[in-house]
Amino acid sequence: MYKLIPAKLLELHFKQAPATGIGLFRIFYGLITLQEIIFLLYFNHLIFDPVPYIDVEFPMIPFFLCLWGVIAAFIVAGYRYRFAITCNYIIWIIFVNFTPMQRDFDGGFDLFMIGTGFFLLFMPGDRAFSLDNLRYKLSTPFTHYSNYPKPTVSVLAYYLPVAICLGFLYFDSAIHKMFAEHWRNGLGTWLPATQPYYVSAIDMSYLLNNKLLQNILGYTILIFQFTFIFFFAKRRLRIVYLLIGCGLHLGITLSFNIYPFGLGMLSFYTLLVPFKWWRCIGRLVTAKQPSLTVFYDQLCPLCNRTVLVLNHFDVFNCIDFKNAQEHAAHYPELASINNETLLTDLYALDSAGRIYSGVDTYSRIFIKMRYLFPIGVFLSLPGIHQFALKKYRSIADTRKRIPCSSACPVPQAITDTTLYHQFFETFAEQKPNAFSRKLTKILIALLVLQLNSSIHYGLIYRLNADTPQSPLSQASNAVLMVSQTFLGITPHALYLHDHFAGYDHILAMTYTDSNGAERWLPFVNEQGRLLAPNWGRVHSMWANIAVTPNINNKRLHKLIMKVTAFWGQKIGLNLDNAVFNIKLKKISAPSYWVEDQLHKNLTPQWTTIGTAKWTDEQISFDLPDNINEL
Repeated sequence: MYKLIPAKLLELHFKQAPATGIGLFRIFYGLITLQEIIFLLYFNHLIFDPVPYIDVEFPMIPFFLCLWGVIAAFIVAGYRYRFAITCNYIIWIIFVNFTPMQRDFDGGFDLFMIGTGFFLLFMPGDRAFSLDNLRYKLSTPFTHYSNYPKPTVSVLAYYLPVAICLGFLYFDSAIHKMFAEHWRNGLGTWLPATQPYYVSAIDMSYLLNNKLLQNILGYTILIFQFTFIFFFAKRRLRIVYLLIGCGLHLGITLSFNIYPFGLGMLSFYTLLVPFKWWRCIGRLVTAKQPSLTVFYDQLCPLCNRTVLVLNHFDVFNCIDFKNAQEHAAHYPELASINNETLLTDLYALDSAGRIYSGVDTYSRIFIKMRYLFPIGVFLSLPGIHQFALKKYRSIADTRKRIPCSSACPVPQAITDTTLYHQFFETFAEQKPNAFSRKLTKILIALLVLQLNSSIHYGLIYRLNADTPQSPLSQASNAVLMVSQTFLGITPHALYLHDHFAGYDHILAMTYTDSNGAERWLPFVNEQGRLLAPNWGRVHSMWANIAVTPNINNKRLHKLIMKVTAFWGQKIGLNLDNAVFNIKLKKISAPSYWVEDQLHKNLTPQWTTIGTAKWTDEQISFDLPDNINEL
């Protein structure tokens, strides 16, 4: 059995697939990271300050977040991929382990992004839709873009991240779900969607009130998660898992206020799209015939590089670039232009036979590229056109040409230093058997690390067979700490019975304005929903840590202090002598189906149970000692 695994891995490794899905996956991962950095910048004082705006412990956090944002932008653009993805992986680990992000503002999203970032270290994310690909072409400017083969990668670059990051996660989550009564009742999606703290602004009650539909969804998800790792790579079942998975995570993104997690999971499904679909999509979106033909000087390094850059961004293949020396004579429309004049500018010919030159050529190129249409129009505006023409002439008239007839010097190409190239291509080509054996051992090690989490915390712990002080338990915890920190492997026991059992009350806060009117803090509204942008990790802070079935007063006081100080400053409230009313509302979290449960949880009246008061940058509380008994 063991010998079959290396053989299968070697077979899959030498099977090639388009790099399209990998490139899109990199872009989506970078965009999700970038939006999370913007979120952290906005909530910087709430998350990182011991007392928001009053006790600023990490004044350099915004600076480092901006640097991280630059790294994320590099990932999106595919610029210096190995450097960017390595820095991103390290920064995630540092922020999670050395700031309050993990202690009070986690929710599982950070560990998922760390695990994904780890696999991106070994994925050829720069093979498609990347500036690194353009840099490679620019290193050999006298090679026409049509001579570069379409980038391909091993299918293992698709299968392994999906199997480990999704397959292991789903299977572990399904084990935990089997211990939750509402999941066994087929209400796994229904129960969280009836809780005010968890739902988005979209009212899904018309779906929640259909018990049969909710049962179908609940049991389908259980079957899907248990079987995903075994069957997702089967050709006939791949589309089924793709559609169910996309529907599941799109539903999470739209229904709940944990959208970053939903988007992160959804991004993985670019790797599950059948390879032939990318080719079909490419044929659908690209032009059947070029709408503009551009002629350039073959002996001009600047012209050649310009053509490579423009072609790189011509994603719809609307422009055909031809060197004037060889092809201009075949176009009668250019007969009136002598060769010397033709080589002084970029000339273009459209499908109607109109001829353009210089800045007008660039304007038409951008217009014909479709998505860069505004830039083309901008270049043709009065004033802008004259300025661009002046700059263009100063460059075009001073450019240098290389006087060679057939062979031009070719600069040395950029060396591919990515881990994927070094391990999956160079090493695999030189020593294929050693490559397959090493990869097998690595995958078995990852499987053991995941089993440590799934068996210990998904089975033994939930069967009450765990002895925390035993050497085996301590060793398991130590291993999990390492795998969780660097690989994102963690128990995926989200929204289960041990979270909702006894979740029968929620809290909100109001304040009195300068006119003596009571107003709701822009945090939890009258219905009990967490308002945007208090979603993602801020939602986790309040709904999973501050307010729980068994509220810890010390922890609650700390987070009320942070929320009131942060939003008080945001809305321009003078905290000196500011009084906040703490309100409580009764809700229900049944493990059986109840008609219109969402609206029943949204409509009950609030009761004021106490106050929080700021005086001279100090907060005091007048709250019951045991809120759980109210």
